Amino acid sequence: MALDKKLLGDSLVQSGLIGPIELEKALEVQKASGHRLGEVLVALGYLTESDVARAVANQLGVPFVADHQIQVDMTVARLLPPSVARKTSALPLREENGVLHVAMSDPLDVFSLDEIRHLTRRQVQPVACTRQGLSKALAQYERLSSLRNRDGTAETPQATAEALLQPEPDDAPVVQLVNELIDRAINERASDIHIEPGENQFRVRFRVDGFLREIMNPQKSYHAPTVARIKVQAGLDIAERRAPQDGRIELREKGRNVDLRVSTLPTVFGEKVVLRLFDRNRSLARLEEIGFGQQIFQWYSSAVRKPHGMVLVTGPTGSGKTSTLMSTLGYLNSPEKNIVTIEDPVEYQLPGINHVQVNPKAGLTFADGLRAILRQDPNIIMIGEIRDGETADVAVRSALTGHLVLSTLHTNDAAGALTRLVDMDVEPYLIASSVLGVLAQRLLRKVCTHCREPHEVDSDIFAGYGCVPTGPAKVTLYRARGCAQCNDTGYVGRFPVFEFLRVTPAIQELVTQGCSLPDIRGLAVTEGMSLLMTNGLYRALEGYTTPEEVFRVTSFTDH
Repeated sequence: MALDKKLLGDSLVQSGLIGPIELEKALEVQKASGHRLGEVLVALGYLTESDVARAVANQLGVPFVADHQIQVDMTVARLLPPSVARKTSALPLREENGVLHVAMSDPLDVFSLDEIRHLTRRQVQPVACTRQGLSKALAQYERLSSLRNRDGTAETPQATAEALLQPEPDDAPVVQLVNELIDRAINERASDIHIEPGENQFRVRFRVDGFLREIMNPQKSYHAPTVARIKVQAGLDIAERRAPQDGRIELREKGRNVDLRVSTLPTVFGEKVVLRLFDRNRSLARLEEIGFGQQIFQWYSSAVRKPHGMVLVTGPTGSGKTSTLMSTLGYLNSPEKNIVTIEDPVEYQLPGINHVQVNPKAGLTFADGLRAILRQDPNIIMIGEIRDGETADVAVRSALTGHLVLSTLHTNDAAGALTRLVDMDVEPYLIASSVLGVLAQRLLRKVCTHCREPHEVDSDIFAGYGCVPTGPAKVTLYRARGCAQCNDTGYVGRFPVFEFLRVTPAIQELVTQGCSLPDIRGLAVTEGMSLLMTNGLYRALEGYTTPEEVFRVTSFTDH
């Protein structure tokens, strides 16, 4: 039984995914090659595999599941042994009211459907998916199935600390699982790996482009050995499960230099582990290439070239602040300058720059380390983060005594950094005298160029956001649709947007008088500062992202 290629082709044309000319060409190739129409359309580059699978599902009236939504639930998946799942190209996803929902790249494979019904003794509902997504899920199912005791017995309860301390061979299933998780996270550009225990199983999630995505759901009995393996690698106390711990793993293999910051947290169902990934092979962009825009680059580069004073970079965790500061140090670095950083942790190591790692256990805090650095004859000091009033006071006074100080703060926007220093009990007149400028930044997701959908809107809707496009009354924007290339998210990768507040004499006067945040922000805009949202909307007009993404990331201030 096979899907009528004419019906599929007509459906694809009617939906606007391909044109009549493309269909005619594909039918010619299909006739000559004998391959299925969907395979030909993908090979010719007219459609993605996800597009074809969606169209087939729509044609047959069956559900569709995207690649990133195919989750291996071992409770249901084991109804079909791994060898049979591979043979039939099918994976049980869930069971509802006696009906087994099974992911299949070919929902019309009646022989496989009959075999699954016979083996499971259940009604079967095929769910259309891509071959690539199914192949990955089947490989994951096979790996999880192999995580059983060597003697073939069922999984044991949570292992004891003494048993977990026994060294694992390199080919042990848990070792393979941990290694594969890290490899996959690196390959999928994940910034964090979350290992979270539940009552009956645990789940693994990756944070990619700022969003968490579920990767797998192994059985609960695998949780303790997995956590123990990570703890051993990070040098943590494997027997301590009641208190949080922090550690670090350094990977040096296959030409990669990857550091993982490990954090454990006790929960009611066991220890939750988060691994933050830092790829040391990732090259830093030159300051000129970050994407400031001409005006902001001129203001920012002018501020950081001053011999003394303070320049702050603000934004939430994971917004690229450290990367911007490291690119700045690379821009400023020269043989006649003594540049020292104090960080927690040291994420980048730049030649010619002295990096200091905070170590509270040894008494080396940001404030104490900064005082020690001041005795090292520095020209430029980079502080990883100003976290408390003591560090803020020492940093401000360092900027007033002939040093250029660069640092970060967690505030919503540029103007908020000035009021945050006041909240840290730094005298307003010291802030006004020391701070040269504040750079705020966010990371916006790039809309996927393979599946983005253009649409026209009235250009005057941007006027209320300080973004007034010149030219026609209509402008083209893009919607994020989703395809196999972007894991059906509609976005791939991220890029920064900025706003830069110059501390002019007028701004200094407002800070000294203790004026409010809206007053400072309003004056900065009057003096030429372009807000994060405005700059983000300009990038949306250029086709880099969507207005929805801009509003999601930057809609935190009054406009």
